[in-house]
Amino acid sequence: MTIKVGDTLPEATFMTWGEGGPEQVSTDDVFAGKTVAVFSVPGAFTPTCSAQHLPGFVEQADALKAKGVDTIACTAVNDIFVMHAWEENQKSGGAVTMLSDGNGDFVKSLGLQMDGTGFGMGIRGQRFSLLVKDGKVTHINIEEPGEFRVSSAQYLLDQL
Repeated sequence: MTIKVGDTLPEATFMTWGEGGPEQVSTDDVFAGKTVAVFSVPGAFTPTCSAQHLPGFVEQADALKAKGVDTIACTAVNDIFVMHAWEENQKSGGAVTMLSDGNGDFVKSLGLQMDGTGFGMGIRGQRFSLLVKDGKVTHINIEEPGEFRVSSAQYLLDQL
């Protein structure tokens, strides 16, 4: 079953990069008491993700925060070392928090996984964005396969 507007995010654990290296964080750590714009990419370093998706959220970070967003987070079914290398490559630190969903547990619990085995990618997260207020989903934007429009930072910003 796919998550819907009004649903509470399921409990999940992510890996993120802290001052001392990899750190585990829970959905409560990320979402409780905050307004979070979270977007999912099929993979770090993939073409659309690197050229448009992540850069759009970096460019719109101040505008999103001006509309009440406390945190902007990116999740992908990649390990934290890949996510951290991508963050450094894209110079997105400070604007976007990287959340490694290494085993895909988070996207599976949302019902938003995709099968990328035909491309040698395994099970990944679909491309989507959510606005989450204190753990509850208020906006959800799921892309059609191969598309990039409704999960963009600008699209989410226009909804606020």
